[in-house]
Amino acid sequence: MAQNQPAPDTTRRSERSRRAIYDAALALVAEVGYPKTTIEGIASRAGVGKQTIYRWWPSKADVLLEAFLDLADQAARAAGQQPYAIPDTGDLAADLKTVLRATVDELRDPAFEAPSRALAAEGLVNEELGRRFVAKLLEPQLQLYVDRLRAAQDTGDVRADVDPRIALELFVSPLAQRWLQHTGPISHDYTDTLVDYALNGLAPR
Repeated sequence: MAQNQPAPDTTRRSERSRRAIYDAALALVAEVGYPKTTIEGIASRAGVGKQTIYRWWPSKADVLLEAFLDLADQAARAAGQQPYAIPDTGDLAADLKTVLRATVDELRDPAFEAPSRALAAEGLVNEELGRRFVAKLLEPQLQLYVDRLRAAQDTGDVRADVDPRIALELFVSPLAQRWLQHTGPISHDYTDTLVDYALNGLAPR
């Protein structure tokens, strides 16, 4: 008498396929760049049919953006920072230096650097991708700086007339420019200095 076989776990199988697709997409965009990365190439590398990818995502941009967001989410979970927020210890300089040092470490990690550099570069010439990259990845991170600076305004550490959204660019934008354009090395000492310079201008007179 035949025994009843357990039904296949389609949820687990789908998650394995999704993870393989993420890994394949990030690897390919790092190796060959965004223009040469294709749905077919991702599917072949992940060991799935391309229709599997099209069933979940409408384009390679959607695959790559979701894969990169997932990579960032995994890193945050591994660091015990979920949901992620800039710390508020009462010492604004120390808090900003902590998060910017972590950003430097991330930007120098090949697992993050290659795909993020490829997506950022493509976003400069592909306006739609650039807007989505900013909206889905960068703006949520920048909002964390806005929240922390507003908290500092509440405690009197930052002048009330300062626009937090502009102020955060004093330390975030130079780091991004130096990393993207290779205008100089990025290090903990560098971002510590950016914070010191920025807060000197933001502090109450």
